[in-house]
Amino acid sequence: MSKTCILVIEDNIDNLDLIRFLLEQEGYEILTAMDGKNGLKICEEQKPDMVLLDLTLPEIDGWHLASRLKKSPETASIRVIAITAHVLPGDRERAFEAGCDGYITKPLDINNFPVTIKEYLSSK
Repeated sequence: MSKTCILVIEDNIDNLDLIRFLLEQEGYEILTAMDGKNGLKICEEQKPDMVLLDLTLPEIDGWHLASRLKKSPETASIRVIAITAHVLPGDRERAFEAGCDGYITKPLDINNFPVTIKEYLSSK
């Protein structure tokens, strides 16, 4: 049985390292990208099981990247979960309208984060 593969697209190295650490401890295979352009390329080439997507990214922002992933038949089935500090009224709805399947706010609750990811994966 192959490992579940998760692509983390995050431009803050500290957040990226934390997310990678937490998920590798749970046995997931982790791919990373620090901008939307590279994230899109990895999605198209590797077809991860899930994308954890910061919404404020260089090159292609997370809102547009989520939309592109969901509109493409090759990547539409990938679970896209926003991980964001965008917590103003309407931000959650905007993320779902862009194509995100889930929404996690920063700062991360590191104790519950792995459980939340498992729940999103099992609801596929």
